[in-house]
Amino acid sequence: MNLTLSSKQYRRLLDLVYIGNWVLNSARGEDRITDYDEVESLLFSKAPEQGMPTLCETWEGQVVPSMAFAEGGIHEAIIDYENSVFFDILAEELTRRDMSDVPIDESNVGEFYARMDRYLDEFEAHGTDNVQVENIEQ
Repeated sequence: MNLTLSSKQYRRLLDLVYIGNWVLNSARGEDRITDYDEVESLLFSKAPEQGMPTLCETWEGQVVPSMAFAEGGIHEAIIDYENSVFFDILAEELTRRDMSDVPIDESNVGEFYARMDRYLDEFEAHGTDNVQVENIEQ
């Protein structure tokens, strides 16, 4: 397969590949999905040919994204996504708890979203500052 990309498109592809591999493998420990690591390595190995040698380095015989790449702002995008997902999931779980985990259907979907929106507004204004957890055994 041949794929023609501009330098800007190739650079964006590296971002996408890194983010995708991060999502798939960052929490897997030793149980990584190596197929994705191999694709990431292949794409990053082309960086020097594209005039971007600082984006990759070799570690344990594998081409990997360099520290310069990883510390260059890509994790801010990942953190923004994780924060958004975290608050969405928390709002949904709290809403379901408040509604006694009843199935959501057309009879209560309006209430569900209204409650969820109130939680999201609270999290947007105060983060987790006002979240309290009770009944934790010590």
